[in-house]
Amino acid sequence: MNKGTLALGLTLAAMYQHAWSSGFQEDSKASITSRSLYFEGDQRGPNGVDQRLSVTGLKFDFSSGYTPGLIGFGLDAQGLLGVNLGGGISPHGPSTSNTISPVDSEGSAVDNWSRLGANVRIKLSKTELKAGNALAPNLPILVANDARLLPQSFQGAMVTSKEFGDVTFTAGQLNRAIGRASSNWGGISAGGRKGSDAFRFAGADWKPRKDLMLQYYYAQLQDYYGQAFLGLVHDYQIAPDQSFKTDLRYFNSHSDGANGSNSDYQYKNGYNAGGQGEVDNTTWSAAFTYSLGGHSLTLGHQRVSDDGGMPYVTNGNLVDGRGRPEGEGGASVYLYTDLMVNNFTRAGENSSFGIYRYDFAGLGVPGLKGQWTYVKGQDVRGIGNSTTGRYSEWESDYRLDYTLQSGSLKGLSFSLRRGNYRTKLPTTTAQDQDQTRFYINYTYALW
Repeated sequence: MNKGTLALGLTLAAMYQHAWSSGFQEDSKASITSRSLYFEGDQRGPNGVDQRLSVTGLKFDFSSGYTPGLIGFGLDAQGLLGVNLGGGISPHGPSTSNTISPVDSEGSAVDNWSRLGANVRIKLSKTELKAGNALAPNLPILVANDARLLPQSFQGAMVTSKEFGDVTFTAGQLNRAIGRASSNWGGISAGGRKGSDAFRFAGADWKPRKDLMLQYYYAQLQDYYGQAFLGLVHDYQIAPDQSFKTDLRYFNSHSDGANGSNSDYQYKNGYNAGGQGEVDNTTWSAAFTYSLGGHSLTLGHQRVSDDGGMPYVTNGNLVDGRGRPEGEGGASVYLYTDLMVNNFTRAGENSSFGIYRYDFAGLGVPGLKGQWTYVKGQDVRGIGNSTTGRYSEWESDYRLDYTLQSGSLKGLSFSLRRGNYRTKLPTTTAQDQDQTRFYINYTYALW
């Protein structure tokens, strides 16, 4: 090796070491999060399912800084492990879909399951691109679900830009998903038997003032639906410990591609005017929250149009080549009515809701918080395009959270939740259900 080659090699090595240490490594973060969950779900109808499981899990998260230069490169990595401590679902069989853990060929909960994920990050000025299979969108048109042991993840790419002052632009395309209770990747659907090739979206959050946010998003789940969203959030500070919040949301959804003509792409959420699972929906909600000290009271109303339910991403009916469940149907929806058991998005549903929250810090117990939520839905249209029935349903949820505020286990949190759901809908559509969850969460920062 001549001196020139050696000098070039040493120079490149020094540059690489500098890039690694100045940003990528120095600004990196890593943590381990543990979550234990006891889940009890009791469907009270004649064909009800009784689900009782205790599970525990670990989630490792690594997020690097950026390499120096005009274009910075970074990396996110995630590893997840779930362990079944006991319990199961009854009755169960080959077609069982468990909402807590994957199942074996007999429909029984597996002993353990795991997965790995990573995203590459590229940053230019105030614009960031993430591409990989550990994406967790939190947007009005798609909310990644984290309501059980392990979080739902998506595969694809997302870009976020804050180049234009008070406006944040977001866009992306996703093509695969893995459920909160799954170890297998599957397609993205809206309740049909086949996955879509792509979920595309774009939108903007504009804050013309610090107390006002306006939102617009458009999403397309290919061969299922297109959906536009408009939102307004205004926070009026009356006094240092007193505020009034207005939150308005509007969704307009229509059929896309094979939806409405191909039975594999039917949207299934109760009544449908066309009778072929064709998407045709508007949903709006208005919520008003008054806060005073540790008290907070939200009152609101939500209306789903008559011709069909509100569409959203849920993979519960997907099947693989053997006709077995490919997806797990857990989903989150950007609505105040998205509760423990039900989300009140059926055709014609006319819902009123109330939420009361209290922070016990005012009584000398910092870290302790309580919440009660009640939703009553009426005028629900039943199954089938010829039905004339109208039904009602309600749900009452209770929640108590406590987080340790000091000591060696500072940040250790506990959450006890109880949901009671009752419905007048036929038992083939929905069933009364009682649900209890108890979570223990702790995150330890490695560096």
